[in-house]
Amino acid sequence: MEKERLQKFLANQGICSRRKAEEYILGGLVSVNGEVVKELGTKIDPSKDEVIFNGKKVSNIDKKVYILLNKPIGYVTTTKDQFRKRYST
Repeated sequence: MEKERLQKFLANQGICSRRKAEEYILGGLVSVNGEVVKELGTKIDPSKDEVIFNGKKVSNIDKKVYILLNKPIGYVTTTKDQFRKRYST
């Protein structure tokens, strides 16, 4: 497997965003193979290297699951309706 940047690996595993991962790395919360990493741009091999974040092992998740949903007409799927429309079902 190819090597990838540590912050990208953390983001792909759902730990945080890449920008937040950079903060965690600089803060000394991430270690690779038992050594604390504080340098941005560090590359790892996800299939071989052991990554620890905040005291917990980060496992490599390669398999992605996609879910397709069908939204019926007349249903609003939002947390905030910016147009404040009233829908009748």
